[in-house]
Order: sequence, then C-alpha cells, then structure tokens
Amino acid sequence: MADVLTAPPEVGRRHFEPNYLNERRGILSWLTTLDHKRIGVMYLWSVLVAFLLGGIFAMVVRMELLTPKETIISADAYNKAFTLHGAIMIFLFIIPGIPAALGNFVLPLLIGAKDVAFPRLNLASYYLYVAGALFALASMIFGGVDTGWTFYTPYSTTTTTKVSLLTLGAFILGFSSIFTGVNFIATVHKLRVPGMTWFNMPLFIWGLYATAIIQVLATPVLGITLLLIVMERVWKVGIFDPALGGDPVLFQHFFWFYSHPAVYIMILPGMAIISEVIPTFSKKTIFGYKAIAYSSVAIAFISFLVWGHHMFTSGQSDLATAVFSFLTFLVAIPSAIKVFNWLATMYRGSIDLKAPMIYAIMFLLLFAIGGLTGIFLGTISVDVHLHDTYFVVAHFHYVMMGGTVIAFIAGLHYWWPKMFGRMYSEKWARPAALLIFLGFNMTFLAQFILGSRGMPRRYYNYLEQFQPLHVFSTIGSWVLALGLFMVGGYLLASLRKPYDAPDNPWGGKTLEWTTSSPPITHNFETTPVLTHGPYDYSPQEATR
Repeated sequence: MADVLTAPPEVGRRHFEPNYLNERRGILSWLTTLDHKRIGVMYLWSVLVAFLLGGIFAMVVRMELLTPKETIISADAYNKAFTLHGAIMIFLFIIPGIPAALGNFVLPLLIGAKDVAFPRLNLASYYLYVAGALFALASMIFGGVDTGWTFYTPYSTTTTTKVSLLTLGAFILGFSSIFTGVNFIATVHKLRVPGMTWFNMPLFIWGLYATAIIQVLATPVLGITLLLIVMERVWKVGIFDPALGGDPVLFQHFFWFYSHPAVYIMILPGMAIISEVIPTFSKKTIFGYKAIAYSSVAIAFISFLVWGHHMFTSGQSDLATAVFSFLTFLVAIPSAIKVFNWLATMYRGSIDLKAPMIYAIMFLLLFAIGGLTGIFLGTISVDVHLHDTYFVVAHFHYVMMGGTVIAFIAGLHYWWPKMFGRMYSEKWARPAALLIFLGFNMTFLAQFILGSRGMPRRYYNYLEQFQPLHVFSTIGSWVLALGLFMVGGYLLASLRKPYDAPDNPWGGKTLEWTTSSPPITHNFETTPVLTHGPYDYSPQEATR
C-alpha cells in the first residue's frame, strides 16, 4: 500500500499544552469556537442527549406493549411516543451521530489538517442542529405528533397535532446535514497533507466522503417534501391530499427517495468505523483496501435507485416493482464485499478483544442478521405478507441499531482516549457489551417471530396470542438499557480522572495516533511526514 502520513516522534507530547480542552475555559469560549474538535464534542453531547430522550420514548412504547390492552398510557399518547422515538432517533441521533460528532473530530486529524475547510460553516451547522432540535422539542411540549416519523399523507396534512413544528425542525436539520456534507467534501479534496493520495487515505475518510455525497444530493428532496406538507396544512394547496386533488403516493416517492439513501447516511459511517477498528485490533493490513473504498461509493450510488422497495404494496406498476426488487438485491453486493474483507482481515490476525473490537465483532453479527433479513423484504411475494409488520421493525433495528449504533459505540470507545485524554475501564466495558448484545437480541429477535405471525407494527392493542413474545421483547429492552447505562457510567466516570491516555493506546497506524491525547489546538505542531501506510502492520505484529 502507498505511504500515508505520520508525525515526527517528538510531536504530540504533553509539553505542547494547552490542548483544545483547556486552552480557554467558559461556556462562551465553546459556543464561539471554530475548532473542529470542540464542535465535534458539542455535537457528541447533543446527540447523546437525543439518544437518551429517544430511548426513553422507546422504553415507554415497550412498557405499553407488555399487555394487549392499555398498560400505562392511552392510545393517543402511544402514537405520539412512537412518533417521537422514531423522529428523535433518526433525525437527531443516528444521522448526525457519526459524521457530525465523531467525524468532525477525527476527519482533519486523519488527513493531517489543522481544521475543516470551512470552520464557520461548521459552527453554523451545529447551531442549525440545535435550532432543529428545539423545534422538535417544541412539537413535543405543545402536544406532540402522532403520524409516525415518516409523516405519511394524507393523515399528516389533516391531523391537528403539531406536525408543522416537527417537519420544520427536520427541515432545519437538513440544512445542518448539507452544510456538514459540503464541508467534508471540500476538506477531503483540499486539505489532505501533500502526498496523501486517494488510495492511501484511511477508509474512515472514504466512508465519510460517500456519506457526504448522499447528504448533499438527497437531503434537499426531503426538505422540499417537508415544506410541501407545511404548505398543504397551512394554505390547503392540493399536493398530497386526495380531498384537495393531491396524490398521497407521490409523497411516498418523494419521502423514500431521500429516506432510503438516508439509511446509508446512517450505516456508511458505521461501516467506516469498523474498517478502522478491525485492522487496528487484528494487527493486520486491511484486506482489499480498494474494494472496501469502491464499495462505499457503490453503496452511495445504488442507494438512490432502490426507494421503491418501500412501496411494493402501494400500487406501483409490476415492472417498477420488479426493477426495485432487483436493485434491492444488487445493493447487498458492496455491503457483502465489506463483510468478507473484514473477516479476511481478522483471519490469522493477532486479535485483541478490547472494547472497540468487541463492538466491531458484535456489529458483524448483528448487521449480518439485518442484511440477510432484508432479502425477505426485497422479495416481492414475501414482502406482501411482511409489509408493515414487526418483521420490518426488527429488520430496521438490526440494521440501524445493530449496525449504526453499535458501530457508533465502537468508534466512541476507539477514539475516547484521543478525544478526552482518559482511558475507560475495560473491566466494566466487557460486561456492559455482553448485556447490550443479549438485551438487543432478546428485544428484536422476538419481533421477527411476531412479524412473521402477522403482528402489525404501530398497533396499540393486539391479540392475546402475541403477548408472550411482547413480554420477552420488553424484558430484553430493560437488559439493553442496563447495558447502555453502564457504558455511559464508566465513560463519564473516566472524565473525573487526570489525563492518563497514551498518545497511541491501541497501536494504530493512522495519523490521529501521532498527536497528543487530547490533541493540541491545531492538531499537529509540525507538518506530518510520510513513513508508512494507514494499515501497514508487520507480519510479526499479526502473529503475536
């Protein structure tokens, strides 16, 4: 592999303090910062708060489903709870979680830059994120929304709940996503240290670059669609409502043209994290570097062509349905290439089961289940039966939470020492990971069975025959929540310690490990120089 950049050995030592954490103190210094690292940290705490809030709504939903009738909340409150769970998790946590939080922090470090290309645009994107989140919060305070996170028409244009507030919040969040995407594209093109070519960049950069392309091209479609909903609600313009001469299926085409690529806005950065963690903790050169890099771009391209598989039961033509089914199977190929190459990288490697690697292996198992169950939903005849059942809920969560969220946790553990200069407790990390794995599978494997037996999703009441599996799923959610709270506990506890993280605790070969933990304000004291590739582990390291 071609050379990549590392810093001279004297760079990144503690005598280059102050670092970005203690250069200036006070809230104002953070709110006006142009430092990509500080902005990444602010994004991190914000998305974690959103994750907590979305998780609370998920627990309310699972508690309600303990019994076939009313358990703790009314039917109206239940509809609002699952709507806010979905909207918060998608728009406020999963989409910005990896790119805006972890990506903002490490992207310039990985390419040897002092910052992103447009620091002020970067700060503006964070303020837009906060503004969008406040609109979403306002919709919750002033009565909630009961449409589901998909805002399906004509119900979303006729309900009296606060749809306009939530859709305007999502519209503003779209601008934040676009600004981040534009910034990342410009940064990757313009700020790589001289000598860093496309094919000696870390694979995390490839993943963020492909994600940024989707953000820039697909997000405006969602923004326009959400504005059309508001226009129809306020001015009664006939676009989607049949009573006004509109077409509700048109909304589905618009919405899923964005929202299926958005699935890859969520999962591609997670895959990119796994491409960093596995070679580092296997002490092996990544297998098939170019194949993994090109597969990220292939996923980004094909993701724009498969939205119709959400509409197999919506009345589209037989030809369109067949084409979308074929393309759905096609998009699995680049994902399978990644999984094969990750497994080949691990083969005969010196695997170190630290917390990031444990979550990477967990990702492989859970994402594989999510991907394989997607084949059933891409098969037209089977999807007719499974459409809008709990099978879809389980599949979606295996891809999004078993994939993206688990990868986010892997990346958080991987870069936590670099971000905050503290090492967390591996003693607590292992049992927490076990609880998350067990709780997640208890929660969602049961839902595959529920869906295959005909249990519709979003239903408040259900037949008594489904209760045992719902109870099992709810108990699993408690185990999962316990594991996640343990993770939050030991990570936050590590912040109370003095700086104790080595500059390179994992023995990584990429550039961020050559600066101090946490990094100095401008990342590198001197311009890094070429010495070796990003995953150039020696055979001796792989066989230890």
